Amino acid sequence: MTIKGSCLCGYVRYSVDGALSDADHCHCSLCRKQHGAAFATYADLNPKHFKWDAGEDCIRVYEMPSTAGWCFCSRCGSTVAGTYGGQVTSLVLGSVDGEPGVRPTAHIYAGSKAAWYDIVDDLPQYNERITSG
Repeated sequence: MTIKGSCLCGYVRYSVDGALSDADHCHCSLCRKQHGAAFATYADLNPKHFKWDAGEDCIRVYEMPSTAGWCFCSRCGSTVAGTYGGQVTSLVLGSVDGEPGVRPTAHIYAGSKAAWYDIVDDLPQYNERITSG
C-alpha cells in the first residue's frame, strides 16, 4: 500500500510505502496552536517508509526541545507531518490525498482540550498519548 499526500498549494508532496497506524485526535495545546483548530488528527508511520516526492526545499520544521515537531510548507503554511528526533514519524491525516487506510481510535490529551469544544463521539478519551505497541 502506498499512501500519498500533499500540502494546500500542492508544491510539497510525499509518499509512504507502507501502512499507517495509531491514528488519534490530539487535543494538546501545542497541536491546537500549530493547527489553529480544536485538535489535530495524526497517524504514525515507519520513518523508513516515508519520502518527500517534491518540494522538500520548501519544508520547514519547527521542533520543540523535546525533539518532537512539525513539518510544514513554507509557501502555503500547511502542516503535513510530525517529527520526532529529526525523522518524520507521523502524518497529518488531513494532508493525505485519498484513503489513508486507518481511522482515529481515540482522543489524546483530552484533559487539555479547548474549553469551547465538546467531544461528542464515542471514541475513548485519554489524558496522555497512547499507542498500540
